This record gives sequence, C-alpha cells and structure tokens, in this order.
Amino acid sequence: MIPTVHKRGRNVRGLLAYLYGPGRHEEHRNPHIIAAWTGPQQIPWLEPTCGPTGRHDIGRLARLLNQPVNAAANPPELTVWHTSVRNHASDRPLTDQQWAHIAREIMNAVGLAPHGDPNAVRWAAIRHAEDHIHVVATLVRQDGKTAWGWNEKYKAQAAARRLERELGLHQVGPADHTAHRYPGAAEQNKTRRLGHRDVPRDRLRREVRTAAAASAGEAEFFDRLRNARILVRLRHSTIDGGDITGYSVGLPSHRTSTGDTIWYGGGRLSPDLTLPRLRHRWGRPTAGPEPRVGRGAAVLGSARDAIQSAGKHMTNVADASPDRAATVAVQCSDVLVTLARTIERGRVGPLTMLCDQFDHAARTDGRHRPAHSVAGGDLRSSARLIATLNHIDTTRDARLLLDLLQAMATFADTLANLRHAQRRLHQARSALSAAAALRAAATKLASQQPHQLPLPLTIDHPIATGARPPTIRAVRR
Repeated sequence: MIPTVHKRGRNVRGLLAYLYGPGRHEEHRNPHIIAAWTGPQQIPWLEPTCGPTGRHDIGRLARLLNQPVNAAANPPELTVWHTSVRNHASDRPLTDQQWAHIAREIMNAVGLAPHGDPNAVRWAAIRHAEDHIHVVATLVRQDGKTAWGWNEKYKAQAAARRLERELGLHQVGPADHTAHRYPGAAEQNKTRRLGHRDVPRDRLRREVRTAAAASAGEAEFFDRLRNARILVRLRHSTIDGGDITGYSVGLPSHRTSTGDTIWYGGGRLSPDLTLPRLRHRWGRPTAGPEPRVGRGAAVLGSARDAIQSAGKHMTNVADASPDRAATVAVQCSDVLVTLARTIERGRVGPLTMLCDQFDHAARTDGRHRPAHSVAGGDLRSSARLIATLNHIDTTRDARLLLDLLQAMATFADTLANLRHAQRRLHQARSALSAAAALRAAATKLASQQPHQLPLPLTIDHPIATGARPPTIRAVRR
C-alpha cells in the first residue's frame, strides 16, 4: 500500500471537480465518498448529486470543506491537503468499509484528524477506482487554528505498513531512503510531447552513475560527464569559494520555456549520487594496472574472480555485521554499470535496464556509509578496468562473459539472502529480480554458442519459494 502526499494547493473546488470528473482517460468510475469528518451517518448528505448530464454538483461539498478556512483570521497560503492511497496489484479488492478505515487511520497518523478530536480539520475520502482512494482536507481546524501537518509523508508510510499487516495485504518495505527519484508525470508527459527517447532524469542518472563507477575521484568524474556531453554546474562553498560542495547536471536539449537549462542535483537523481556520498565511495585511489588494448579477456576474468571473492566476503561477514557485509554490493554494482555501458555502448539494453534493480538492492541507506575493504577495492579496480575497454567481443570472450554474468547472479542471490535477513524486503526483491535478469542474459548468450557453452544455471531462491536451501537446476530451452 502506497500513500502519496501531493503538493498542497489553494483550490479545493478544482480538485473535487477532477476527482468527480471522468479522469484524463475516462478511468474514473462511480466516484463516491466513503469517509468524512462528519461520520458515516452524514455521508449520504455530503455526497454530491449527479445531474442528468452525468456531472456532479460539487459546490456544496467544496463550501463545507472551505468554511473553517473562510472563517479563520489568518489562514495559511496553501490550504488544500491531498493524498492518494493505492494498494498493490496483487492485493484483493477492498470494500468501501475497509477503505474508509484506511482513510481514518491515515488522517489520524498524520495528525490532521486525530481519533476523538471534534475540532479537527474537515476532510473527505473519495473512491473512484477499485485499487485506490483520494483524501482531501483543508488545513484549518474547526476551532480556527492552522493544522500544519509536519512530516506527514513519513507518518502516512508508517501507518500504511501497520495497515498492511492488519488487513493481510502485500507488505511494502519500510521507507529507508534507498530508492532513487522517479520521474513525475510532468516529466514523462514532456518527454512524450517532445518525442525524446529517454526521460531526462533517467538518462542523467545513468550517465552520472556510469561516470562515478569509472572514476577514481571527482576531477575524473566531472571530466567524464563533460565528455559524455552532459552539462555540469558546480556549487561552491559560501565560506571558501575554492571548495566544491555539490554539483548539478543537465542536458543541452532539456530546457524551460524561457530557454533556461533544467538542472538536477545529484541527490535529485539518487540518494547515493550526492558529492559527499560519491567522495566517500571513491575513498582511497584504486589500485590495479591499466589494461592494454586487446586485454578484454584478462579484465573479464579478473572481474569474475573479484565478484566471487566479494560474495564469499559477504557471506563470512554477514553474521557479525550485516551492514558491513552489504557494503561490497555497492562496488559490485559499479562493475555491472561499466559492463553494461561497454557491451551496449550507451544504448538502453537489457543489462542497462537491470542496473537499476541491482543498484537499488545494493544501495545503503543514509545512516550508513559503506566501509572500505580489500574485496570492495578489487571490485572498484575491476569496474575502472572494464570502463577502459573500447569494446567487448561477445563471441570471442563468450565463455568469460558467461562466467561473469553467472558470478553476478550468484552474488545477487547472496545479497537477497542478506537483505531478507535484514528485513529489507523491497531490496531483497530487487536483488532477486536482478539475479533473474542476469540469468536470462546468460541464457541468451549461451543459446548463441550452443556447441561451446553449457546451459546456464537458475536457482530456486528461498525468498521466492519458501524457507528451504537453494536447489540448482539447468534451464531447458
């Protein structure tokens, strides 16, 4: 269950008109109030009437919601609070009574309408689809005081986790700030309207992640971004102008209507792409000789060995310190990122697509910074060595590439076990998805060389199949 707290607004009537309207794609069906500040007995009286044309008269409901705002001596500038709550695709359909209970619990959790408070804000929960509801409130209490609603996003998420357990719904992982920022509807619509292939935020995140994985420090990092035709703007300290405290990136073709470049700070792309987090990731300069032209096989073999050693390191350290064990996953993600870029040459292919899943599974939360280790240093060296290759011959080096993909898939399984033990289930699922995608890529590679390569292996993972030891079987084409 995902509650989304939207930006605050001023026009409650306009919002109600949208919720009671047909929707942008005629997706709204039978809009009706399921819960409100007045209690269930008054809901039929609050429900907007529907005219012969099918339009609802939302004027009275809008006036009732706005009455405390209009009567307040000093109301806030933005008075409309709006959240939508959507359940998982695998969840059973919920009744209106169950959704009403969810709406009341969310309003209680965020502090806008605590249970038993007769002077709380006025609000209404509207359902116009099977899988979600909308809750609309005005931010002046009925006693005239402003309801500010601090940290309501996190409070709503915590309430959703409790409701998932209470109602037996799909359990989403807790909010730990490991997911990257996804493009919003406005960004996606603009991308389609302009006919661009990629959403700018997604493309910039891939470019920044690849440059960070292939670099030993920030000077090389910024040079790689500029060489990839990414605009870079540095943020300097207000105390010492010579110190760089952050950066923003943009695309030459991505501008506002007035022609200004649209900039994205590293933290707006992903929580681990801020400059302080990248500096910590780079740490000490990486060791390892630069390969000569034509040494792709040696680089792939070295990367395979480094990943296998990192997997053993993770297993050995997991019991004593799960957080320290997971730190090598970040460096393994660097290897996958540079491998995908070298093989697919900047195109958004299967390996590039699965990098997001693996990166999410590997990412540490904001409270922990990955500790440096020998295994992690070997992986960083391997990532940089792969980035120096101009091309990987998938025919000549098929055996080594297959071994590398299988080693990564095994590492992803080990990471999934670790995340499952940490109760970080959303990251465990991402690791399992990445492992499945890696094995699919290995299967495709093996099918292209049927007389030279054995069938790749797939694992029935305990997270997906129950608490039993992994079993191994061959994939049959």
